[in-house]
Amino acid sequence: MRSLVVLANGTSPAPNLGSRKSLEERLSHLNTGPDRTGGDVLFGPGVELQLPPQQDPVTQMILTVSDEDIGWLVVERMGKTLHWKFVDLSTGDELSFAAR
Repeated sequence: MRSLVVLANGTSPAPNLGSRKSLEERLSHLNTGPDRTGGDVLFGPGVELQLPPQQDPVTQMILTVSDEDIGWLVVERMGKTLHWKFVDLSTGDELSFAAR
């Protein structure tokens, strides 16, 4: 499993990813959400997102790719549609996906 830090893109007007409520709403369009209301972990196809407890708005999250076959497609789609950037925790490399 690979873990990434999810951050707002440097071109974003806000230095955060958004409120917990707005994150849940935007990620629901990518079939990703909590297993319970108010949960700190959001589950999606091949990925898990760990939100910082009690933080609102959210400034960063940890994304873990739990299924290599589908998870990277989800990460790419998140990057393109939500304009997020990702930093690989094991290498420090930044991944970004330009919108097409």
